[in-house]
Amino acid sequence: MGRLISVTHAPDRASALVTLTRPEKKNALSAQLRDDVTAALGELAGDPAVKSVVITGEGNVFSAGFDLTEFTRAAEEPAFGMELWASSDRFHHALITFPLPLIAAVNGPALAGGFDLAILCDLRIAASSARFAHPEFTFGDIVYSPLHDLVGGAVARDLSLTGRAIDAAEALRLQVVNEVVADHDLAARVEAITAGIAAAPRENLIRTKAKIIRRAAIELVPTLDL
Repeated sequence: MGRLISVTHAPDRASALVTLTRPEKKNALSAQLRDDVTAALGELAGDPAVKSVVITGEGNVFSAGFDLTEFTRAAEEPAFGMELWASSDRFHHALITFPLPLIAAVNGPALAGGFDLAILCDLRIAASSARFAHPEFTFGDIVYSPLHDLVGGAVARDLSLTGRAIDAAEALRLQVVNEVVADHDLAARVEAITAGIAAAPRENLIRTKAKIIRRAAIELVPTLDL
Protein backbone atom coordinates (compact mmCIF):
# COMPACT_ATOMS: atom_id res chain seq x y z
CA MET A 1 0.00 0.00 0.00
CA GLY A 2 1.27 3.47 -0.83
CA ARG A 3 1.48 6.37 1.54
CA LEU A 4 -1.77 7.76 2.91
CA ILE A 5 -0.52 11.32 2.63
CA SER A 6 0.84 13.54 -0.10
CA VAL A 7 3.66 16.04 0.32
CA THR A 8 4.02 19.00 -2.02
CA HIS A 9 6.25 22.07 -1.90
CA ALA A 10 5.84 25.73 -2.72
CA PRO A 11 7.83 26.79 -5.78
CA ASP A 12 10.64 28.14 -3.58
CA ARG A 13 10.41 25.04 -1.32
CA ALA A 14 10.13 27.30 1.74
CA SER A 15 6.79 25.73 2.66
CA ALA A 16 5.57 22.15 2.41
CA LEU A 17 1.99 20.92 2.38
CA VAL A 18 1.19 17.58 3.99
CA THR A 19 -2.27 16.38 2.94
CA LEU A 20 -4.08 13.48 4.58
CA THR A 21 -5.37 11.42 1.64
CA ARG A 22 -8.06 9.11 3.01
CA PRO A 23 -11.13 11.17 2.08
CA GLU A 24 -13.25 8.01 1.72
CA LYS A 25 -12.52 7.38 5.44
CA LYS A 26 -12.87 11.03 6.42
CA ASN A 27 -9.10 11.13 6.76
CA ALA A 28 -9.22 8.85 9.77
CA LEU A 29 -5.83 8.54 11.44
CA SER A 30 -4.91 4.91 10.95
CA ALA A 31 -1.60 3.60 12.29
CA GLN A 32 -0.13 3.76 8.80
CA LEU A 33 -1.34 7.31 8.20
CA ARG A 34 0.10 8.39 11.54
CA ASP A 35 3.44 6.80 10.67
CA ASP A 36 3.36 8.41 7.23
CA VAL A 37 2.91 11.84 8.83
CA THR A 38 5.64 11.11 11.39
CA ALA A 39 8.07 10.09 8.65
CA ALA A 40 7.22 13.10 6.50
CA LEU A 41 7.77 15.50 9.40
CA GLY A 42 11.15 13.93 10.06
CA GLU A 43 12.15 14.39 6.42
CA LEU A 44 10.89 17.97 6.27
CA ALA A 45 12.63 18.94 9.51
CA GLY A 46 15.91 17.95 7.88
CA ASP A 47 15.29 19.87 4.64
CA PRO A 48 17.30 23.13 4.84
CA ALA A 49 14.94 24.88 2.41
CA VAL A 50 11.77 24.29 4.45
CA LYS A 51 10.66 27.02 6.86
CA SER A 52 7.09 25.94 7.57
CA VAL A 53 4.78 22.97 7.10
CA VAL A 54 1.03 23.03 6.51
CA ILE A 55 -1.20 20.06 7.36
CA THR A 56 -4.63 19.67 5.80
CA GLY A 57 -7.12 17.01 4.74
CA GLU A 58 -8.22 15.96 1.29
CA GLY A 59 -11.92 16.50 0.59
CA ASN A 60 -14.27 18.29 2.98
CA VAL A 61 -13.07 16.82 6.31
CA PHE A 62 -9.82 17.70 8.07
CA SER A 63 -9.82 14.46 10.06
CA ALA A 64 -12.47 12.45 11.88
CA GLY A 65 -9.87 11.16 14.36
CA PHE A 66 -8.42 7.72 14.94
CA ASP A 67 -9.60 4.87 12.73
CA LEU A 68 -11.94 3.11 15.15
CA THR A 69 -11.92 -0.13 13.13
CA GLU A 70 -8.33 -0.59 14.26
CA PHE A 71 -9.40 -0.76 17.90
CA THR A 72 -11.47 -3.85 17.08
CA ARG A 73 -8.44 -5.42 15.42
CA ALA A 74 -6.24 -4.43 18.38
CA ALA A 75 -8.59 -6.24 20.77
CA GLU A 76 -8.16 -9.41 18.72
CA GLU A 77 -4.45 -9.05 17.96
CA PRO A 78 -2.36 -7.95 20.97
CA ALA A 79 0.74 -7.36 18.84
CA PHE A 80 -1.17 -4.95 16.64
CA GLY A 81 -2.59 -3.28 19.74
CA MET A 82 0.93 -2.53 20.92
CA GLU A 83 1.86 -1.13 17.51
CA LEU A 84 -1.31 0.97 17.37
CA TRP A 85 -0.31 2.84 20.52
CA ALA A 86 3.37 2.96 19.59
CA SER A 87 2.47 4.64 16.30
CA SER A 88 0.27 7.08 18.20
CA ASP A 89 3.10 7.97 20.57
CA ARG A 90 5.51 8.54 17.67
CA PHE A 91 2.92 10.69 15.89
CA HIS A 92 2.13 12.94 18.85
CA HIS A 93 5.77 13.31 19.84
CA ALA A 94 6.73 14.25 16.26
CA LEU A 95 4.09 16.98 16.26
CA ILE A 96 4.98 18.29 19.72
CA THR A 97 8.69 18.54 18.94
CA PHE A 98 8.59 19.63 15.29
CA PRO A 99 11.27 22.34 15.08
CA LEU A 100 9.59 24.66 12.57
CA PRO A 101 6.20 26.40 12.37
CA LEU A 102 3.30 23.99 11.81
CA ILE A 103 0.06 25.35 10.36
CA ALA A 104 -3.23 23.47 10.34
CA ALA A 105 -5.40 24.37 7.36
CA VAL A 106 -8.64 23.07 8.85
CA ASN A 107 -10.77 22.46 5.78
CA GLY A 108 -13.72 20.85 7.59
CA PRO A 109 -14.56 18.92 10.76
CA ALA A 110 -11.64 18.16 13.07
CA LEU A 111 -12.85 15.58 15.54
CA ALA A 112 -11.23 13.59 18.35
CA GLY A 113 -7.67 12.81 17.20
CA GLY A 114 -8.22 15.19 14.29
CA PHE A 115 -8.93 17.94 16.83
CA ASP A 116 -5.69 16.97 18.60
CA LEU A 117 -3.78 17.16 15.32
CA ALA A 118 -4.99 20.71 14.73
CA ILE A 119 -4.26 21.73 18.32
CA LEU A 120 -0.70 20.39 18.09
CA CYS A 121 0.02 22.77 15.23
CA ASP A 122 1.28 26.27 16.00
CA LEU A 123 -1.40 28.07 13.98
CA ARG A 124 -4.88 27.00 12.96
CA ILE A 125 -6.60 28.66 10.02
CA ALA A 126 -10.14 27.34 9.77
CA ALA A 127 -12.57 27.25 6.90
CA SER A 128 -16.03 28.42 7.87
CA SER A 129 -17.24 24.81 7.54
CA ALA A 130 -14.83 23.60 10.23
CA ARG A 131 -16.06 22.32 13.56
CA PHE A 132 -14.29 20.80 16.51
CA ALA A 133 -15.26 18.22 19.14
CA HIS A 134 -14.05 15.40 21.35
CA PRO A 135 -16.82 12.81 20.82
CA GLU A 136 -14.48 10.12 22.15
CA PHE A 137 -14.95 11.47 25.69
CA THR A 138 -17.77 8.91 26.07
CA PHE A 139 -15.56 5.89 25.45
CA GLY A 140 -11.88 6.82 25.66
CA ASP A 141 -9.21 9.17 26.93
CA ILE A 142 -8.92 12.77 25.79
CA VAL A 143 -5.54 14.19 24.80
CA TYR A 144 -5.81 17.07 27.25
CA SER A 145 -2.42 18.73 27.84
CA PRO A 146 -1.94 20.40 24.42
CA LEU A 147 -5.47 21.82 24.50
CA HIS A 148 -4.95 23.16 28.02
CA ASP A 149 -1.64 24.73 26.96
CA LEU A 150 -3.37 26.48 24.08
CA VAL A 151 -6.62 27.81 25.57
CA GLY A 152 -6.30 27.40 29.33
CA GLY A 153 -8.13 25.28 31.85
CA ALA A 154 -11.63 26.72 31.63
CA VAL A 155 -12.09 26.12 27.91
CA ALA A 156 -10.11 22.87 27.88
CA ARG A 157 -12.22 21.41 30.70
CA ASP A 158 -15.44 22.47 28.99
CA LEU A 159 -14.55 20.82 25.69
CA SER A 160 -12.99 17.73 27.28
CA LEU A 161 -15.64 16.98 29.89
CA THR A 162 -18.74 17.69 27.78
CA GLY A 163 -17.59 16.66 24.30
CA ARG A 164 -19.70 19.45 22.87
CA ALA A 165 -19.07 20.52 19.30
CA ILE A 166 -18.09 24.08 18.45
CA ASP A 167 -18.32 25.66 15.03
CA ALA A 168 -15.63 27.80 13.45
CA ALA A 169 -17.05 31.05 14.81
CA GLU A 170 -17.06 29.80 18.40
CA ALA A 171 -13.62 28.25 17.92
CA LEU A 172 -12.35 31.70 16.98
CA ARG A 173 -14.03 33.29 20.00
CA LEU A 174 -12.48 30.70 22.31
CA GLN A 175 -9.06 31.16 20.60
CA VAL A 176 -9.02 27.54 19.48
CA VAL A 177 -8.26 28.87 15.99
CA ASN A 178 -6.42 31.98 14.85
CA GLU A 179 -8.59 32.90 11.87
CA VAL A 180 -11.73 31.82 10.06
CA VAL A 181 -12.05 32.31 6.31
CA ALA A 182 -14.50 31.24 3.64
CA ASP A 183 -13.86 27.70 2.48
CA HIS A 184 -12.75 28.85 -0.96
CA ASP A 185 -10.26 31.32 0.57
CA LEU A 186 -8.50 28.85 2.86
CA ALA A 187 -5.66 27.85 0.54
CA ALA A 188 -4.87 31.43 -0.44
CA ARG A 189 -4.88 32.65 3.15
CA VAL A 190 -2.57 29.87 4.29
CA GLU A 191 -0.27 30.56 1.35
CA ALA A 192 -0.07 34.21 2.42
CA ILE A 193 0.82 33.18 5.98
CA THR A 194 3.56 30.80 4.88
CA ALA A 195 4.96 33.47 2.57
CA GLY A 196 5.19 35.81 5.54
CA ILE A 197 6.94 33.15 7.61
CA ALA A 198 9.40 32.56 4.76
CA ALA A 199 10.68 36.13 5.19
CA ALA A 200 12.41 35.06 8.42
CA PRO A 201 15.73 33.21 8.51
CA ARG A 202 15.26 29.51 9.14
CA GLU A 203 17.61 29.57 12.13
CA ASN A 204 15.50 32.30 13.78
CA LEU A 205 12.35 30.24 13.30
CA ILE A 206 14.06 27.21 14.81
CA ARG A 207 15.19 29.20 17.86
CA THR A 208 11.74 30.67 18.39
CA LYS A 209 10.05 27.31 17.98
CA ALA A 210 12.46 25.82 20.54
CA LYS A 211 11.31 28.47 23.03
CA ILE A 212 7.67 27.65 22.25
CA ILE A 213 8.26 23.95 22.85
CA ARG A 214 10.19 24.60 26.05
CA ARG A 215 7.59 27.03 27.40
CA ALA A 216 4.69 24.66 26.64
CA ALA A 217 6.39 22.03 28.81
CA ILE A 218 4.24 19.23 27.37
CA GLU A 219 5.84 16.01 28.50
CA LEU A 220 6.67 13.37 25.91
CA VAL A 221 4.59 10.74 27.65
CA PRO A 222 2.47 7.99 26.07
CA THR A 223 -0.63 9.18 24.22
CA LEU A 224 -3.05 8.11 26.93
CA ASP A 225 -1.16 10.23 29.47
CA LEU A 226 -1.02 13.43 27.42
